[in-house]
Amino acid sequence: MENFVFSSRAKAITGGTALFGLLLLIASYFVDGGEGHHMRFWTNLLHNSVFFIGISFIACFAYGAFTTAYAGWFVQFKRVWEAFGMFLLPGLFLMGIIVVGLWMHAHHMYHWNDQEAVATDALLTHKSSFLNPVWFTGATIIILGVYYWLISSVRKISIDEDTNGTTSYAHHRRIKKWAAPMIAVIGFTSPFLIWQWIMSLDAHWYSTMFAWYASASLFVAMIALTIMLLIYLKSRGYFPGVTAEHFHDLGKYLFAISIFWTYVWFSQFMLIWYANVGEETIYFKLRMDEYPVLFWGNLLLNFIMPFFILMRNDTKRKYGTLFFASAIVFFGHWFDYFNMIKPGARQTLIEMEHHAAGHDEAHTTTLDAGNSHGEDHATATMDDHAADHAGTDESHGADHAGDDHAMAATGDHADDDHAMATTGDHAGDDHAAGDHGGDEHGTMAMGGGAGHDSHGLEFKSGYTLPGLLEIGIFLGFLGGFLFFVLSMLAKAPLEPKKDPYYEESLHHHT
Repeated sequence: MENFVFSSRAKAITGGTALFGLLLLIASYFVDGGEGHHMRFWTNLLHNSVFFIGISFIACFAYGAFTTAYAGWFVQFKRVWEAFGMFLLPGLFLMGIIVVGLWMHAHHMYHWNDQEAVATDALLTHKSSFLNPVWFTGATIIILGVYYWLISSVRKISIDEDTNGTTSYAHHRRIKKWAAPMIAVIGFTSPFLIWQWIMSLDAHWYSTMFAWYASASLFVAMIALTIMLLIYLKSRGYFPGVTAEHFHDLGKYLFAISIFWTYVWFSQFMLIWYANVGEETIYFKLRMDEYPVLFWGNLLLNFIMPFFILMRNDTKRKYGTLFFASAIVFFGHWFDYFNMIKPGARQTLIEMEHHAAGHDEAHTTTLDAGNSHGEDHATATMDDHAADHAGTDESHGADHAGDDHAMAATGDHADDDHAMATTGDHAGDDHAAGDHGGDEHGTMAMGGGAGHDSHGLEFKSGYTLPGLLEIGIFLGFLGGFLFFVLSMLAKAPLEPKKDPYYEESLHHHT
């Protein structure tokens, strides 16, 4: 079949799943798990939005790379990647909600958005020229807008080629003129999005390998979703030209980039851990100590399982096995992004609550000290009056004055002691901000509050591990993504038969 028909049954399933996920997302606004500030809602929105937007722009990058490299094998199903890329438009709306929440201080995921914290933290002050609402907003809107402009232009030419063009290279040359800059733009600007959206959740931490790591995760997830969608569409009678050879190539990418993801995972962990650099090690220490199931389960899902399933050559040609492996990997990299986002956001919340508690305690102590001073003054007045009335000698009054002075001094010292204690609570942050030597104090403070009662964090569904709400919201976003993609597929010829590389793709052999 040349044109995809988005059946009412498929619409009901994907649309219904999306609606169910939306209701669960709204429910997560009120079911915080005791963490406060509606953090569960905001992190769920950020997590799923970033994950599916990332799949969209990575599909654009792959499309541009293969087109520029004169690859023909993917032409059969290039409409799928075009449809993936078009999700950038609703993705821009989703991130717009995050941006509005940032400016209104409706969420507290990003420590660098707290101006009071930035003013007292040298490292956050140093990063403030990049980590600020203006940069976050500009990068999100402009970069995603440019991505959408590029892929929509490519798709428009591609569809025109099928409807009004010929098998000559005229349209294809135009596509290449858009595809080549699309690679460069996405390659150079996507790290800015990853740094701001994800890495800055752990505001004191940084890694020069993080953008590679996050991008590799998205690439594997995109390939896995492509495989599952193509297998489904073939089962419905579409894409007859997509054969086991195409799935074998997709399976090789799934296997190879999974290995590359593991290489970056290990390199980032090993180099930072071995060097024992304080401001970098804390990212792993927090997750290994407090979220061990997330940390090690990530490796199990995204390396060990796909490695042993896909290592055999014939498993990449078996639809059932390949679909199973793709489903594991797809969920595994969603799980990977959960690990990137949730612990850092929760730690920021812990830091905020600790800071607020410190201010409340300081205010209470000041009031107590003032009351104590007032009581001393009243006591001294009454005692002096009684002494005068009874004709008590002057020395007795002097003794009371000395006692009063001592009590007042004690009250003053109580303020001093509390001030010292309060200052001590934030000393770790100040030390961490100015120290890059990697000692233990710097290591703990660099976690954005990891030194404040982070060890032994209690289990929290939706933070320590994905809860039923998180799984439901994930399925809802997946349903919404597929609803949009299938709608796009229904608007154009499914197979680009006038693409000059179509025949090469049709007779593809690995």
